[in-house]
Amino acid sequence: MSFFLKLKKLDFSTGNEPVVVINEKEAEFYGVIPGDRIQLTWNNKLKRIAEVRTTASKVKPGEIGLFKELWNKKDIQIKNDVVEVEIVSRPPSIQAIRKKLFGKKLDYQEIYSIIKDIVDDRLSEIETTYYVASSYLRDYTLDELYYTSKAVAETGEMLNLNVPAVDKHSVGGLPGNRTTMIVVPIVSSLGLYIPKTSSRAITSPSGTADTMEVLAPVTFSMSEIKKIVKKVHACMVWGGGVNLAPADDKIVRLTRPLGIEPYDKMIVSIMAKKVAMGVDYLVLDLPVGPTTKIPKNKFADEIEKKFIFLGKKFGMKIKVIRTPSYEPVGRGIGPALEARDVLRVLQQKDLRPIDLENKAVKLAGYLLELADYCKVGRGAKIAQRQLASGDADRQMKKIIEAQGGNPEIDSDEVALGALNYEIHAKKSGRVIFINNRAINEICVNLGAPTDKIAGIHMHVHYRDKVRVKDKLFTLYAQSQDRINLALKALEKNSIVEIK
Repeated sequence: MSFFLKLKKLDFSTGNEPVVVINEKEAEFYGVIPGDRIQLTWNNKLKRIAEVRTTASKVKPGEIGLFKELWNKKDIQIKNDVVEVEIVSRPPSIQAIRKKLFGKKLDYQEIYSIIKDIVDDRLSEIETTYYVASSYLRDYTLDELYYTSKAVAETGEMLNLNVPAVDKHSVGGLPGNRTTMIVVPIVSSLGLYIPKTSSRAITSPSGTADTMEVLAPVTFSMSEIKKIVKKVHACMVWGGGVNLAPADDKIVRLTRPLGIEPYDKMIVSIMAKKVAMGVDYLVLDLPVGPTTKIPKNKFADEIEKKFIFLGKKFGMKIKVIRTPSYEPVGRGIGPALEARDVLRVLQQKDLRPIDLENKAVKLAGYLLELADYCKVGRGAKIAQRQLASGDADRQMKKIIEAQGGNPEIDSDEVALGALNYEIHAKKSGRVIFINNRAINEICVNLGAPTDKIAGIHMHVHYRDKVRVKDKLFTLYAQSQDRINLALKALEKNSIVEIK
């Protein structure tokens, strides 16, 4: 199909490919999208190929704007001000998305074209959403996972420390579970380099970046991150604050409102950022449980297989640790409450959550062993020693200070100023079920993760015996209105089941 538009000379130049500009409404009417290649015909014979861009103001509906490359040449004499327009081809990224939606395999160049166009804002939100949907509806092959992880990493900045780097990562989906903020100071206190970047919460009340932000800034340039890591052997920063795997953060903004994160997208997100940060040794925590992101071992089997495959492709040594998960890890859920738990463990306070400490020690131990710092079976003992001696706490202070926070902050200071409301048991019995998804939903109603002090503090564990009127959990929020919203949500979302 062809159509006709009035020519308008624009005083712009790309210095390269010929470009035309069409009004957004006109483009939508004719089904033209940015990146389309079109053929222009005027004077009944002169033909030129150009790439389309769209605008809301530079040209009016019915017009087509020509960059200098198309009108400022001797062989192009524009005598007629009307041009015939015909679509010749779609951008390679659009063709690749269509191909994936139909269940066909993509090669590296096709995947790279999609990721590069997402980074360069050449795809609309709708087109990017179709791409995300394709990964949800059609699993990637192992090669496609590798190509996508590689493309996402290589279209952003990459850190090169010129030293071996280690990392620990949880796939998320489990409330609390803020082990990373304990593992990082333990491992870096022993001289290993652990440049930790994290995403903000997607489907949970807090991510590592949200929690660390309670204690120190987390947004830095890549050069600033490098200085911090060189100085204290570690960092805990927000990956979206730098041009690190930027396609991933653009995709996250689209998936967050839907509250979904396909496994393949999750795997790509994690691996791309590890590759970009130059990680050589990685311990992965996979919480598996009925109300977690990974509800069954059969899903964990597939995820583990893919991570191990990608590790080999990228020359990264990976150890996957599955943890049966029927309840939150730690007592606090929400940025400030999780930060309080972390500091209580590092500061070895009497009220510290022992389950969080034990899990962090085990994961730190696995990482030390994986990186050949010590023999197998010795890692956890060394990690526990770093906590007991105060070395890990002193290292955390150095990290907080290096990132611009107050290194002397006490664990009991971080959740001050919140309103709270206690929920008590209505009968005696044993806790037979704790609903992690319900905890996440109630925390969002309380205002987490945007409101740092919002969240839930758990007083009971799975299989605990309780009596009538015992405290089950406490709600924290900035306002009574938020407490009221959470109480309303609790009428339909039971967190603790007692029998």
